[in-house]
Amino acid sequence: MTEALLQVRDLVVEFPTRHALLRAIDEVSFDVHRGEVLGLVGESGAGKSITGAAIIGLLEPPGRIASGSVTLAGERIDGLPLEQMRKIRGKKIAMIFQDPLTSLNPLYSIGRQLVETITTHLDMTDAQARARAVSLLEDVGIPAAADRLDAYPHEFSGGMRQRVVIALALAAEPELIIADEPTTALDVSVQAQVITLLKKLCAERGTAVILVTHDMGVIAETANRVAVMYSGRIAEIGPVEDVVHKPQHPYTVGLMGAIPDLEQEGDRLAQIKGSMPRLDRLPEGCAFNPRCPHAFAPCCEAKPGLYEVGASLAACFLHDPARASDAQLEAAQ
Repeated sequence: MTEALLQVRDLVVEFPTRHALLRAIDEVSFDVHRGEVLGLVGESGAGKSITGAAIIGLLEPPGRIASGSVTLAGERIDGLPLEQMRKIRGKKIAMIFQDPLTSLNPLYSIGRQLVETITTHLDMTDAQARARAVSLLEDVGIPAAADRLDAYPHEFSGGMRQRVVIALALAAEPELIIADEPTTALDVSVQAQVITLLKKLCAERGTAVILVTHDMGVIAETANRVAVMYSGRIAEIGPVEDVVHKPQHPYTVGLMGAIPDLEQEGDRLAQIKGSMPRLDRLPEGCAFNPRCPHAFAPCCEAKPGLYEVGASLAACFLHDPARASDAQLEAAQ
């Protein structure tokens, strides 16, 4: 396999407070290849959006990358000075936010915002940038793009605004797009259109996408691989087909069990007891152990690493060959 476009290694993100140092991301590692969609999924507070913000250099103060590395196309980008990061942001990495109104200036026309973005990162005249802006709007499915170029954000529907935001993200032909809940505020039909568009970008342009979402339906439809996060750590990562249909971590099993199956009748959905712990009250060992039906002694003592299980990796001592027999013994007792 060719070298990954993005390499995240042992990433740690911390938030200093008056009373404690909170670790929001705890030694997270993964790769993303060109033309690949990697889904980041998990409950609210799992660390999905913070991971994306750390990669693109948009952590809200006092959040900071405490250790680890982020490498893009062979160049390490974590810890770069602000001006250098600004040149990379938009040109090499772009971000699509959940609410398009946070990305669009209501006082400027769509065309002006696209042209400014294009001329900032590419060597083009205003006329060339305007022509490219029209082409981008056509690519993302805006009808009568040339006529809509001088319209303002409030003149577009929610779905059309999200398409404009995707056009902005593509303006400088970035190698990586981080899409943070890009379909959450959209109705189902528009969601499908946005998903189709993201997949088309990957196939035709070789763009890599990190898709941050809590919607497993979107992940199953869009992603090639998926990383399931829990309390700032990766619980499981692998091909989407394997993670959805053959989950290996007890948390992933619970997530999959909570998804309704239209082909089966049942009175109640499965649920995971309890809730995700607060960052200032993380349990010892595996953060999932208070909610895990399979927890045994080591789970309360140490944080599990990622163990190979088929094509996936799962952070669970049940898959540690040296401890699996202990788990079976405790279960029998």
